[in-house]
Amino acid sequence: QVQLVESGGGLVQSGGSLTLSCVISGGVVNPYCMAWFRQAPGKEREFVARITWQSGIVDYSRHRRFTISRDGAKNTVYLQMNDLKPEDTAVYYCALGTGASTNIRSPASYDFWGQGTQVTVSS
Repeated sequence: QVQLVESGGGLVQSGGSLTLSCVISGGVVNPYCMAWFRQAPGKEREFVARITWQSGIVDYSRHRRFTISRDGAKNTVYLQMNDLKPEDTAVYYCALGTGASTNIRSPASYDFWGQGTQVTVSS
């Protein structure tokens, strides 16, 4: 069974940087795209960024301080976060979609999810 495992979260000061990783494991998968979402306590899950697997086409939310990338040979996607702010504090989730979607910003468009990694930004 396909598994997504996030890592790289932690505590960082405001203005700092952090890079998250998500490794696809547990089976063979042919993703169409992968994405990052985040969810803060009491808030809805929020789209951050996505990347198509083959072409590397990226799409971002308003959070232009972040950069998504992937390494197909390592079955890994990354999220580099710069100029972090306290409002970026959340659990960050990796998601995999197996087919094209009309709404890439919707969590319902993705088929597999990781357990999340906590990012905490202090002021």
